[in-house]
Amino acid sequence: MKRFFQMSLLALSVNAIAVTQAYSQDNNKNEFVPQWAKKAVWYQIFPERFRNGDPSNDPKVDDIKGADPIKQPVQWRIHPWGSDWYELQDYERVNKAANDEHEISTHLLRRRYGGDLQGVIDKLDYLKDLGINAIYLNPVFDSPSLHKYDAASYHHIDPNFGPDPVGDRKLMAQENPLDPKTWIWTKADELALELIDKAHQKGIRIIFDGVFNHMGINSFAFQDLAKNQENSDYKNWFTVISFKDERKGTEFDYQGWFGVKSLPEFKEDEHGLVTGPKQYVFAATKRWMNPKGKGREYGIDGWRLDVAYCIAHGFWKDWRQLVKSINPEAYLTAEIVDTPENVKPYMQGDEFDGEMNYNFAFTAAEFFFNPEKMAISPTEFDSKLAELRSLYPQGVAYVVQNLFGSHDSNRIGSHIVNRGIANFRDWQDYFTTSQAVINPDYKVSKPTSYDLQLQRLFTLLQMTYVGAPMLYYGDEVGMWGANDPDSRKPMIWSDIKYQAERYNPDGSVRSPDKVTINTSLKQTYKQLIAIRNANPALSIGSYKTMLADDTKNVFVFEREHHTGTFWVLFNNSTENQEISLSYLKSKKPDLLYGDADYTVLDKELVVNLVAKSGAIIRVN
Repeated sequence: MKRFFQMSLLALSVNAIAVTQAYSQDNNKNEFVPQWAKKAVWYQIFPERFRNGDPSNDPKVDDIKGADPIKQPVQWRIHPWGSDWYELQDYERVNKAANDEHEISTHLLRRRYGGDLQGVIDKLDYLKDLGINAIYLNPVFDSPSLHKYDAASYHHIDPNFGPDPVGDRKLMAQENPLDPKTWIWTKADELALELIDKAHQKGIRIIFDGVFNHMGINSFAFQDLAKNQENSDYKNWFTVISFKDERKGTEFDYQGWFGVKSLPEFKEDEHGLVTGPKQYVFAATKRWMNPKGKGREYGIDGWRLDVAYCIAHGFWKDWRQLVKSINPEAYLTAEIVDTPENVKPYMQGDEFDGEMNYNFAFTAAEFFFNPEKMAISPTEFDSKLAELRSLYPQGVAYVVQNLFGSHDSNRIGSHIVNRGIANFRDWQDYFTTSQAVINPDYKVSKPTSYDLQLQRLFTLLQMTYVGAPMLYYGDEVGMWGANDPDSRKPMIWSDIKYQAERYNPDGSVRSPDKVTINTSLKQTYKQLIAIRNANPALSIGSYKTMLADDTKNVFVFEREHHTGTFWVLFNNSTENQEISLSYLKSKKPDLLYGDADYTVLDKELVVNLVAKSGAIIRVN
């Protein structure tokens, strides 16, 4: 629900100063968050679509059994990395005719492009050069799907992400999943440890995606349950509605996550996961945080928790204690797409350190991207940001992941192209409205230069505001795409030739859009990340709103630290604007970023900003 705030600039200034005092980072003794996370610049990687580093491990058709769509294809092969996204390949046309599969989403969901962990290792230098120092990996555990939110296990990396899928599966079949002492380290598992080690050597931390609410129908637990029914060792792991019983005339039925039968839900009581799955999750957690008992420095640096709101608080409290006992500096971030009031209980120091900050994205979209009738003013923008900063205990606002696009939303460029189709904050409505495979009115075309200028404006906020910025892979090179599945296109690399995109979701043809790296946009990201990394004020400094001018549609804030003071200015107007700020400092201002010119006159800093642009000025 939209909230409107009527506040004078004077009152707003007083409120901002109060928030600044509350969030000064000079004293962090009372904080429960890991301090390194304040300086993180996150990069989210969807492994299957990031880079194919080892074609020898590419999935075969048998490897995708159990994933949606359940119906097996007549023909199948690895999809060409550089192909037109909506164009059906020959093998897909065969399936369309033979299986009567006319929905484009069926074919997009069945595709595999061959991305793997070797591909991530190969591109660590790319990420380092970009300025990234923290990676969030979407699920990498054993799973038949492209997204891997339907885990077959939590204690093994998917064999097709490693160098020996056949050998790994033979080894895995010898284990007793209930006995961690029998768990072996597959070659895919070892490659994950190599990735962690090589990332750490480059100063890059890694967190894994934990999907602890449900598993997939290929999971060892569910397979045993389906086979042995009430005699299964896992009969109490899942929410079973009925067992197969010929005498009673009942069929086997169970609860799937939000009704999705390929994702059987774990059973819960008032404390969260019941004993069986809870113990298994705890054992898998230990495995990846302290691999082989060698020490926490060899393990992952934390977790991102999928649909955290689907599991009762008691489980997260117990699990946090386990995680922090292994590594007190581990970072725990939750996916909770909800109102600020409903997010708050998870961030009190006994569950999570931060969250995927969708409310930040919603607020930014309403200010920078929404059409005039749907947009919020600078004072409303400032009030909503202040509400989010004051929502959490001390330190939390500095470690939340400030994102825009993700694997569960349309990409930022396509959001801008389609600005006005709905309000991003209305999550359920926007989720489906932004799916081009559902909404025929969604524009799948490439962002224009003006659209990318708006993206740059958001990126300036993302890299200078309170909280840790998070890029979704490909943001920096100008990738575009509607919501899932289109937000999961293969990454654009300079050594791969890409077909122009000319097909629409319905199979019709449009004017082609060239698919290539946008070097100018990439340079903007690289420059802003470098400025953030070089200046502690922009990550751990205090925050103060300096100006929220509704008439000019201008917004200015200050980030201050003993190492320097920075003013960040935004002209969100469609016209050039002159901004005047009181300037009593002796130091000459230094323009670090932006298309602006400025002068110091009569104790005022006068800055001229072109339309829809921003600037970073160092003033001390």
